[in-house]
Amino acid sequence: MTTNPDRRWMAAPLVSAVATAAIFSLALWIQHARGAWPFGANADAGVPATHPESHEMAAAAPAGMPDRVPVDVAMATQQTLGIRVETVQRGSLTETIRAVATIAPDESRLSHVHTRVAGWLEQLDVNTTGEVVRAGQPLARIFSQELLSSQTEYLAARAATTASGITSAVVQGGRMRLGVLGMTPAEIDAIEQSGEPRRLVTVVAPRGGVVVNRGVTAGTAVDPSTPLLTIADLSRVWILAEVPEASIPSVHAGSTATLDFPASGRPPFAARVDFLYPTLTERTRTLRVRLPVANPAGSLRPGLYGTAAFDVSGSPTITIPRDALVDTGRQQHVFVAEGDRFVPRVVTLGLQLADRVEVRAGLSEGERIVASGVFLLDSESRLRATGGTGGHNHGTPPASPTVSPTPPRTGEPPAEPQGDPHAGHGSTATAPRADPHAGHRE
Repeated sequence: MTTNPDRRWMAAPLVSAVATAAIFSLALWIQHARGAWPFGANADAGVPATHPESHEMAAAAPAGMPDRVPVDVAMATQQTLGIRVETVQRGSLTETIRAVATIAPDESRLSHVHTRVAGWLEQLDVNTTGEVVRAGQPLARIFSQELLSSQTEYLAARAATTASGITSAVVQGGRMRLGVLGMTPAEIDAIEQSGEPRRLVTVVAPRGGVVVNRGVTAGTAVDPSTPLLTIADLSRVWILAEVPEASIPSVHAGSTATLDFPASGRPPFAARVDFLYPTLTERTRTLRVRLPVANPAGSLRPGLYGTAAFDVSGSPTITIPRDALVDTGRQQHVFVAEGDRFVPRVVTLGLQLADRVEVRAGLSEGERIVASGVFLLDSESRLRATGGTGGHNHGTPPASPTVSPTPPRTGEPPAEPQGDPHAGHGSTATAPRADPHAGHRE
C-alpha cells in the first residue's frame, strides 16, 4: 500500500501536539496530587503544605498578633544572642523642644519722632542710623511759618498785658499754644526774655536709645505725618522663638527656655515666655512666642539668630526604651518575658523621644520586657509563625534522607552510589529518546 507523503507530513505535528498535551496533563495531575500549588488552599492559609504543624502555631498566636508567635529561648542562649530583659517602670518624660530664635526690639520701648507743625527741615543733628542718643538731646531744627506767627502773637499779647499790668487769659492761651506746637518750656522762656521770636524750632529725643531708622534728610519738607527718626531703647529686648506646630500644646505662658546666641558672646541664659501670638506663620508652620530679656550691655543685638530650648516634663507614665519597640508600620509591639518564653504584645504609644517611648496601653508596671536583642527575637517569632524553621531552634534537626545502595547481583558490576535524587538532571548522558514520527516512516 502506498502512503501519500504529504498526508504523513501533515499528521506529524498533530501527533506531537497530542503527546505534549498528554505530558502537560500528567504533570498537572501530579502537582495537584502532591498539594504543592503556590496559590492553592494551603497558600491561602499562609503556610506551606509541607509544614502542617504551622497551622497550630499560628492559631496559638495572641489576639492582634496573627503574624507573631511566642518564642522559647534558654537562658544560656539569651546571653549568646544579647537578649536583655528590663522591668517596666513608671516615670516622667522630659521633652526638649528646639526652636529658632531671633532678637527684636521691645515694641513698648520704640519712639517715633515727628514734628507738630508743617515746615522745612533745615538742620538734622543726628545723621547716622545706629547712633546712640539720650533723652532730651536735640535731633533736628525746623522752620515753620505757623510757629513763627504764633510766637509773634504771643509776644505781642504779653507786651500789651505787661503795659496794663493785668494778666490776660490771652497770654496764658498763647503760651499753651506754643507748647502744643512743639516748643519746650525752656524755649518759651527764652523768647520771653529776649522779646524776639525764634526762627527755628528744635525737635528733641523723647527717650534715650539707638536710632534704628532715619526717614528724612536736611532740606526735606515735613508735616506732622512725616516720621523723622525712630528710636529704640535696647536695654530690654524681645526674643521671638518659632515653636513647631506639633509642639505648640507643650509651650505656654510661663514656660522656661534656655536661649543661646553664640554671636552675641553671651553664655546661654534662661528666660520665660510671657506671650504667645494668636496666629501661626503659614510659610514655616510655626507659632511665635515672646520672651522679654534684659540687655544692659547691649550684646543682644536685634536681628541676631540663635536657638531656644524648652524642657517640657510630662506627668508620670509608663515608659520603655526605644530599642524595645518593634514598629512594623501597621502596629507597634514589644516582647514580654514570661520565664524563658517571650510573648509578643501590641502596645499603644504616646510621646516618643530619642531614647524613651511612652506606652499608653498594652503594658503594666512591673512586667518584664526585652530591652535589647528584640529584632533578632522578632525575626525568629515571625519565621515560626509562618511555619519556617527558626534559625535559633535548638532542637535536633531532622536527618537528611539517604538512599542505601542496592547490592550488586552475581556477575554484575557494582552499582554506582545513589546521591541526590535530582542529580540525574545534571548528567550529560541521556537515554535515547523515541522518535514520535518513527511509526509514520517507511
